[in-house]
Amino acid sequence: MKLIVGLGNPGGKFRGTRHNIGFAVIDELARRGGVAFDAAPVEALVAKVRGADPVLLAKPMTFMNASGEAVGGLARYFKIELADVLVIVDEAQLPLGKLRARARGSAGGHNGLKSLIAHLGEQFARLRIGVGRGGQQRDLADHVLARFEVEESAEVERMTTRAADASQMFVTSGIEAVMNAYNGGDPATTE
Repeated sequence: MKLIVGLGNPGGKFRGTRHNIGFAVIDELARRGGVAFDAAPVEALVAKVRGADPVLLAKPMTFMNASGEAVGGLARYFKIELADVLVIVDEAQLPLGKLRARARGSAGGHNGLKSLIAHLGEQFARLRIGVGRGGQQRDLADHVLARFEVEESAEVERMTTRAADASQMFVTSGIEAVMNAYNGGDPATTE
């Protein structure tokens, strides 16, 4: 079984924020799989997509900075190897819409990833989704906790779809295939 985790903060106050793009991708995967979320044995919501390649979709309900507690608990409870875990997370250092997949690595300053690394180590795949920073003068925390601008909505929808596609590729073909297909840029915008 694969575990795909979207990082975010629980509660309606955070819905639609840049920091919750991981939750948005997980919601899209659940929609595609025709599954609903249920409570988990840890502080998370989970949905199981059955099939030839079963997948557990998860949204930690611990707030971003404590995501590792929930994800570590899920991996142990369901006996999922770290090589079968993909974490989807926002990245302010990437331009809006850009995706970057890695087989492992550091937190890169992201508190959600710091928590995951503290509980799991660095050997899990991650898909960073660019939420932009541009010339924003506001504090980074204020930026990631802000909602996307109206003029960004088409790009947000596109990147959510692409990230869901990349996640499905992870399930069927592994992280190397995702890196090869998505790290070079978006073919739809390449001239």
